[in-house]
Amino acid sequence: MVSGHRTAAVWTVAGVLSFLGITAVAGGIAMVVGLGAAPPAEWLDTIPLIDSWLIPGLVLAIGFGFGSLLTAYGMLKRARWTWLRPVERLTRHHWSWAATILIGFAHLVWIALELVYLLEPSALQIVYGGVGVALLLLPLHPAVRAYLAAG
Repeated sequence: MVSGHRTAAVWTVAGVLSFLGITAVAGGIAMVVGLGAAPPAEWLDTIPLIDSWLIPGLVLAIGFGFGSLLTAYGMLKRARWTWLRPVERLTRHHWSWAATILIGFAHLVWIALELVYLLEPSALQIVYGGVGVALLLLPLHPAVRAYLAAG
């Protein structure tokens, strides 16, 4: 296997990141501006320290949305940025490898918090829980590791 070749596994990771990115940006914007897709305001009563959907919407749009899209771009282009070299030295992989695992873990925490604090569980939590698991595990695939090995 050539480490520079984008295999189906690499495209799958980038696709999952892109799916999360696009839907998180849309969902986050809906939460911030209060569109119909935003959760009901009464759900805020069950969430400690949060009195509007602004902060969760920004985390969703910026952190999970733009963060996932930037990571997918970085993975496919193997974009190198000096300030991320310490991550690459530590992991021996391109920074997008560690970013994908971090996004997957953070997303599972996000879904777990939704299950604890939101009043009505949703089938979307199963879908996005699967997205979190995929982002946590897919970077461990040998083809993804080889493609993103620091070099």
